[in-house]
Amino acid sequence: MISKNTIDTVFETARVEEVIGDFVQLKRAGTNLKGLSPFSDEKSPSFMVSPVKQIWKDFSSGKGGNAVTFVMEHEHFSFPEAIRYLAKKYNIEIEETERTSEEQQEASEKESMYLVSEFAQKYFQNTMYNTDEGQAIGLSYFKERGFTSDTIKKFGLGYSPETWDAFTKEALGQGYNLEYLEKVGLTISKDEKQFDRFKGRVMFPIQSMSGRVLGFGGRILTNDKKAAKYLNSPESDIYHKSKVLYGIYHAKQAIVKQDNCFLCEGYTDVIQMHQAGVENVVSSSGTALTSDQIRLINRLTKNITVLFDGDAAGLRASIRGIDLILEEGMNVKVCTFPEGEDPDSFARKTPHEELLRYLDENAKDFIQFKASLLMKDAKNDPIKKADLIRDMVISISKIPDRIKREIYIQECSRIMEISEEVLFNTLAQLMQKDISEANKKFVQEQKAFEVHKNETASVSAKVDIQYELEKKIIQILLLYGDFEEDFEDFLWKANDDGELKEVREVNKYKVFQRVYLSLQEDEVELANPVFQSIYNNLIAYFNQDKKFEIEQYLMQVSPELSQEVTSILMADEKDMLHNWEAKQIYVKLKDKTVSQYVTETILSLRWFLVNKIIEEIKMSLSNTIESDNSENLSMVMDYSKLINNFSVKLGRVMSRYS
Repeated sequence: MISKNTIDTVFETARVEEVIGDFVQLKRAGTNLKGLSPFSDEKSPSFMVSPVKQIWKDFSSGKGGNAVTFVMEHEHFSFPEAIRYLAKKYNIEIEETERTSEEQQEASEKESMYLVSEFAQKYFQNTMYNTDEGQAIGLSYFKERGFTSDTIKKFGLGYSPETWDAFTKEALGQGYNLEYLEKVGLTISKDEKQFDRFKGRVMFPIQSMSGRVLGFGGRILTNDKKAAKYLNSPESDIYHKSKVLYGIYHAKQAIVKQDNCFLCEGYTDVIQMHQAGVENVVSSSGTALTSDQIRLINRLTKNITVLFDGDAAGLRASIRGIDLILEEGMNVKVCTFPEGEDPDSFARKTPHEELLRYLDENAKDFIQFKASLLMKDAKNDPIKKADLIRDMVISISKIPDRIKREIYIQECSRIMEISEEVLFNTLAQLMQKDISEANKKFVQEQKAFEVHKNETASVSAKVDIQYELEKKIIQILLLYGDFEEDFEDFLWKANDDGELKEVREVNKYKVFQRVYLSLQEDEVELANPVFQSIYNNLIAYFNQDKKFEIEQYLMQVSPELSQEVTSILMADEKDMLHNWEAKQIYVKLKDKTVSQYVTETILSLRWFLVNKIIEEIKMSLSNTIESDNSENLSMVMDYSKLINNFSVKLGRVMSRYS
């Protein structure tokens, strides 16, 4: 168990903008920060971070919370895992009791798979450094590649011994479950025997964006033609190769800082470039580039520079991934190395400044690169050239931004020596085809949706006023609960003649006290059960007479309530996404007139509830025409007077809710 002292220290130290900034590129939006949602595929930012409140809200998925809940949501961590991750990030020593073997086996399945993978990484590195075989084969290989000791340790490189079951025996001996060794693909069971998948290979741990070991890549060093040169972990609950980029954990901060990501092919390419001082580099680990991998980069930067070996055949196969990058609305450049060179070999022998200069000077726009590459094949063959031009226009059609498409068409026209009109016509045909296919899909989806729409239309047509007013009550408590304000009280007092007169007094109250007393006076409970739970929780919290800090409060509420609290707190921040101030539309700040805002909200809720009672009485009158309704009519009159009283106090005429 992690001690409460450690948890408190993590909450006090972790800054939500710093934690999220490791995963999402954030840009200033007033006092807040905004970026693309890491939980959904989107082109316009709907993700908002409030450094002042130390919370975040993703308006596209509805998720929200503090620094800890972000790590839990993004990395699918448990609470203790998130605390450990943040403690590591901020160099906070974790106080906890050591896990027994029983507790280790009781850990969640996914956590068990992470634990097995992390044990394996330590085992492989220990084997490489502390055994004769590991030093002679594994360590010497990495040293020959030019990797320093610091680099080897930073990337967690290791060696799996040649013995068939050395790792599996050690893991089982340490109390790790065979089931999880098999699930992550480290152990293969056959005929009631177990074998190490990565026997006799140097090991490259594959880490998530937060640094957890997801799987491995293993390279064989012998000339065994029957064995694959590189072997990767199989797909598992924690490792999906299409959604992972090798090196992203070590590159993410540099990618944000440089606002560019270098994309190459292999593990050693990434490591060598990183060691050479180019840290904003990742690899697709030898697999074909996927949309999920591109979106991972898109959270950090809009700019990708694809690094290609100087091998022409490999170039043609690799440029297919460029269209995928363009579809995501990203800016693509391509940099090729001299023939016979790759990022690994070139970075190894090129001084840092010269390497940076080469990358800068040789990074071409994708259209220039593609044209120069394919034109060599077309030469003077008109049919091949026509196919090439169509291929170029297909790539341009993938770009979502219309202005960029037009600029690229102009550039393509210049390079290919063909009129812009022809290219625009071809582009229009391709776009029309895409639109037609999209329309067909839309029509099919609409037919399915119409049934659901018809069922819910009558429900959604009406705004739930009580819900909105109750939400405002919670918002007031969260934003201003411990503020002390002047409030008006209207009391009936006898004058010198014994007549009762309504007297106005101004008294000081804490906002939470005023809200509580007002609702208690009318014996009002919030109809929404989640709001009522938050309300009870907040009143109890304020009564402890502690300073209200949202991050401390969120620590002690359930995930369901935390989600709702964040949504309420960030509701106003949503306006920042639309940049209203740039359009000279300014939102009135409620904290300038807190007492007025509180009074109006409470009176509005009371008005609504009284009006609801009146409507219920009227309904009962219509159903009992022959009965004596004088008492009910009298009640309606009394309640109507109460509504008039609300109107006077509000100082304005309010239309009745219906």
